[in-house]
Amino acid sequence: MSKRTQAPDFEIRLLREGIVESVHRGHAVVCDQRGRILSLAGDAETAAFIRSSLKPFQALAITTSGTLERFDLSDRDLAVICSSHRGTVEQLRQVFNILWRSDVDPTNLQCPTPAGQQGPLAHNCSGKHAGMLAVCQQRNWPLNTYLNRQHPVQELILAKVAELLRMPAVEFIYAHDDCGAPTYFMQLADMATLYAQLTSGEDWAMERVIRAMTHHPIMVAGDGQFDTELMRLTQGELVSKTGAEGIQCIGRIGEGMGLAIKITDGAKRAKYAVAIHLLRQMGWITPAIAETLAETFLNITRFTRLEVIGELVLT
Repeated sequence: MSKRTQAPDFEIRLLREGIVESVHRGHAVVCDQRGRILSLAGDAETAAFIRSSLKPFQALAITTSGTLERFDLSDRDLAVICSSHRGTVEQLRQVFNILWRSDVDPTNLQCPTPAGQQGPLAHNCSGKHAGMLAVCQQRNWPLNTYLNRQHPVQELILAKVAELLRMPAVEFIYAHDDCGAPTYFMQLADMATLYAQLTSGEDWAMERVIRAMTHHPIMVAGDGQFDTELMRLTQGELVSKTGAEGIQCIGRIGEGMGLAIKITDGAKRAKYAVAIHLLRQMGWITPAIAETLAETFLNITRFTRLEVIGELVLT
């Protein structure tokens, strides 16, 4: 591995009254919109499934196909399409609004029904699925096979991602996410590059996604959730989308810079700790915002807190 793509990784410690109880490790990389690595901790070539951090790019199928205009969908609709929502009444009504406006019956949703719920509408990926179904309705594509990798809506999504990364679509490795939709296996530097592209301000379709997420952060996750709280506090300066298994991606709006984080053991608490640590180090958030986030995401209980050891290295 060259010096350009590898540096010391992060150590995230859980301290119980100051004594180390558990340790996580993680990688992080910052890229610009051309894919150049600006700073690094760990290995930029670490590969993982991007999981739900892909959702803003899956939403490009909506913003580039005429679906928003055809069904008169709003920025709130687009925000919940990008979401990993908590299933609040407000969020579920927004997902239902997408289906109602596009004349799609909710029974067409193929995401799983969460335990204790009555249907797939309550699944935290139902917004994404509703968006895919709306595109299918707009293009007269089959509704019953929309999760198949070879379905036109999935090919459209992959074509957008491949174009942004300047890679042939056939080279992408895919698997099914827990919700049943395809997700893609890619290097951490590619994830950071996607978020740099998203926030570059050079593409109207991505600008629409950014506007929806930052103007309606409650739709993207929910009260007390990292993505929502970070976007609220930064008021349009950052866009944030979490992914399962220790993935967190953040873009600095208008500057074309993206940050991607992967925690090796997949721990959610560790990725938020690293994100706060790095955002403060880079000056993407103020010390006051960092302290506010720390109250929720670093102070785990009355007796335990998280600390991060390590820094980004300029490349």
